[in-house]
Amino acid sequence: MTKKQARGWSVVSAIVKQRESAIFLALLIMIAVIQIMAPNLLSGSNVYLVSRQIALVAIVAIGELFVILTGGIDLSVGATMGLAGVASAGAMVAGVNPWLAILFGMVVGVLIGIFNGWLVSYVLIPPFIVTLGSQEIARGTILIVTKGWPITNIPKSILFIAQGDFLHIPVPVWIMLVVAIIAQVVLTKTSFGRRIYAIGGNETATFLSGVNVKKIKFFLYVIAAFTASIVGIILVARFESAQADAGTGWEMQAIASAVIGGTSLAGGAGSVLGCVIGACIMGILANGLVLMRVSSYWQTAIIGVVIVLAAVLDHFRKK
Repeated sequence: MTKKQARGWSVVSAIVKQRESAIFLALLIMIAVIQIMAPNLLSGSNVYLVSRQIALVAIVAIGELFVILTGGIDLSVGATMGLAGVASAGAMVAGVNPWLAILFGMVVGVLIGIFNGWLVSYVLIPPFIVTLGSQEIARGTILIVTKGWPITNIPKSILFIAQGDFLHIPVPVWIMLVVAIIAQVVLTKTSFGRRIYAIGGNETATFLSGVNVKKIKFFLYVIAAFTASIVGIILVARFESAQADAGTGWEMQAIASAVIGGTSLAGGAGSVLGCVIGACIMGILANGLVLMRVSSYWQTAIIGVVIVLAAVLDHFRKK
């Protein structure tokens, strides 16, 4: 074997050993199986619709990834989506400039992240309790504001952020790519990102090395709320209304996408690429079950099984 061939094999070997390679292979196998059973899976129209949904889940999952990497969790991202959407839609209907209204919705969503980050990082309340509580606060606020009714009459000028496309690719996919690239750079090319992984690996040692652990963890919950707010506003544009139940259950989709993508719930391991692949698995599985006309009751159960299997695999991988 020549040196050039040896280098080639070493590159291939390095790629194969990557955690994301196995997950991506599982995705390809799943696509092949579903395509055999439901030939419409890879049709142009279906790929367009599924890619848009996957992009939205991936954006929320990337925000959740930042929190999980330190061993935390954010159960409030779904409610944050809903509240950010309601806030921006309400402002639009009240006559505020649509883009200022979107900014207002983002600020409202980020405030939830600030609330979560402060209680988790500085008051030292467990993230599960904090984010579960803020989830209920946000949901209650949505119901108080909307009385359970959707907010309609959304300006047409913002609809393209959900319904438009560029180069025949949905705009939400482009937004997801921008978010993913920024997140990848932050996690792999900055000291902030390296410290996130360090905290997840050993928080005590990271603190003793002089890292401001509290400050970093605080900002991670803000990041999770920010990405959730982006998706909440995109959903307003997608449905041309702010629904009172928007975002319900999305926290589980985000966490599942991250875990399926190889992120360790104990912290310290995970990647943006893995999150995106995990979101693809979740989205294509759900779409495939619909195309195969599987009962919605079974769909929920099957997706739940996939999430549990991912958690079990993560447990054995750590051992």
